[in-house]
Amino acid sequence: METENAAGHGLRPGETLETEGVVSENAAGHGLRPGETLETEGVVSENAAGHGLRPGETLETEGVVSENAAGHGRRPGETLETEGVVSENAAGHGLRPGETLVKEGRASVLFPGANEVFYNPVQEFNRDLTCAVLTEFVRETLAQRGVRILVPGEKDRVVVSLTEDEEKTTGRETEREEKKEAEFRTAVVGERCEEGLCVLEGLAASGLRSVRFALEVPGLKRVTANDFSAKAAELITRNTHHNNLTHLIETQNRDASMLMYEARAKNARYDVIDLDPYGSPAHFLDAAVQAVSDGGLLCITCTDMAVMAGNSGETCYSKYGSVSIKSKNCHEMALRIILHSLDQRANVHQRYIQPLLSVSVDFYIRVFIRVRTGQATVKNSASKQALVYNCVGCGAYHLQRMGKKTCQGKNMKYSAATGPPVGELCSHCGQRHQLGGPIWAEPIHDVAFVQKVLSAVSGNPSRFGTSKRIEGVLSMITEELQDVPLYYVLDQLSSTLHCNTPSMLQFRSAVLNAGYRVSLSHACKNAVKTDAPSAVLWDIMRCWEKKNPVRRERLSETSPAFRILSTEPTVQACFDVRDDANPQSRKRHLTRFQENPQANWGPKARARSGGGISCELEDKRKKFQGKRKNQITDFSQLKQFPCKKFRKGTCTYGDKCGYSHDAEQQEP
Repeated sequence: METENAAGHGLRPGETLETEGVVSENAAGHGLRPGETLETEGVVSENAAGHGLRPGETLETEGVVSENAAGHGRRPGETLETEGVVSENAAGHGLRPGETLVKEGRASVLFPGANEVFYNPVQEFNRDLTCAVLTEFVRETLAQRGVRILVPGEKDRVVVSLTEDEEKTTGRETEREEKKEAEFRTAVVGERCEEGLCVLEGLAASGLRSVRFALEVPGLKRVTANDFSAKAAELITRNTHHNNLTHLIETQNRDASMLMYEARAKNARYDVIDLDPYGSPAHFLDAAVQAVSDGGLLCITCTDMAVMAGNSGETCYSKYGSVSIKSKNCHEMALRIILHSLDQRANVHQRYIQPLLSVSVDFYIRVFIRVRTGQATVKNSASKQALVYNCVGCGAYHLQRMGKKTCQGKNMKYSAATGPPVGELCSHCGQRHQLGGPIWAEPIHDVAFVQKVLSAVSGNPSRFGTSKRIEGVLSMITEELQDVPLYYVLDQLSSTLHCNTPSMLQFRSAVLNAGYRVSLSHACKNAVKTDAPSAVLWDIMRCWEKKNPVRRERLSETSPAFRILSTEPTVQACFDVRDDANPQSRKRHLTRFQENPQANWGPKARARSGGGISCELEDKRKKFQGKRKNQITDFSQLKQFPCKKFRKGTCTYGDKCGYSHDAEQQEP
């Protein structure tokens, strides 16, 4: 039985409601207030409007959805969990049981609780960088079509103080620019632009990247979000509705390769194609270079770094047509391998690539390239590729171009390259060479384009959650020597000679004092990218060893260290620190090499139907748990190694220390 007061409403202070012998009261003996809960057995208490809930109150019933005056039991954005029932907010969307709401950038995306659809939060940097690059690409492209884009947070014009003479000379130019700007049409985020670009995300998973494109990048005509998984396609559709982007995003449930092959016709091509697969993108590349428009943008991610960094050279060749080798510069070599593979596949269709930006970060590499069409330019491709001769003893490397081109007046002559550039054995240490490649031997960045992206990000830092890291990485890229492929690692040079390691500033200064150029690399913290020959680098290290001598009697006569140090240096190195040896990115303390963003970060498990981790992967994890390669089980073996903390005088373990405190072993 339900009791009501004279006004026909529910409980007031001091009143009680009796239903089938059950009294529902709060601790003070009052009725429901905002935030309180009323529990009844199958009976819903109602107010004069026919509902028992006041604003902010919650009613939990078995199998029944409580509603407010608008027909729902919660306000817009609130969540109601019921058994097997989909809760919806005022917009008609909400979370299903087990789902979570992920907010990144301006996007708000639904994700299932189980591992049914792939998502890795660590790759927010990847998605932020892609949005930044895509924005500048759209800006350049639409400017040629008479369209100007407006990015939230960007300043329309930079005000610069001028003298009176400069004001007079620039006044007319400003008027012309204002007239030209008035003629431009404007594109804003979230709205369809008829002159805009068509974007394809071939492997969209949840559609997070596509949603961010639509909400954060102006000047888009259509974004196609495709995934082969039916559950992923369903989730993409829900997320499109959830963000009110049905006018911009189109969902496809297709094989990505077939979808791109069907778009090979000139009038059907995409202006931008983004491929971010789980693992290798190799089997999508041929379709991608055909489906992108002339001058269009390809954004490719590779996460199979074990293959591309030299662990399995034969597998790398089968996927990318290039042999990877184990070397300290393997991360930049991986970038050049994927660029070689893309250019080779494009050449088959009389097309070629122009790298705009190539980054190696965290556990993956990411390249942004422009694809052009031109039979004449394709002939240059052979001279853009090179084989790599890498010494297994000292790490010295040499490049052998695959082709040669010479200019004869207005004509270009192409011929076979001559080589090899090295002898059978290394001239420095007498060890053999490994042969890797071919790799892309031309610049991997367009510095002018990178500067535009960097300027836009640094001028609008609140746009992305990882703006500081983007600024740091792009700043380092602009400082790199663009015409110098690969790099040396300072730690490796010192390790080869078994000597102390000079500081980065000292070594860079020595290279500059010798008359050569030098820079860092974004791909490795201790990288030395220089146009100095390897012979000069070893002369510098010989001079350093004379200042910090090693015990020659401990070196084997066949070791690389003994053979290198047996030769007197021909270049006398000067280690006086120069101001230009310290790059601006380091002086400004930019975020260049970020520490691990979270515990257990890295590649996530592949998404599978039904969620969770596959039995095969789980068995593999259990099989190799605690079985690291070369794992030491007998800790007495550690006594053969000197204790670094004891050498510094900071070891507190004394005789219990697992490493050696022998004075002889501590000597350098």
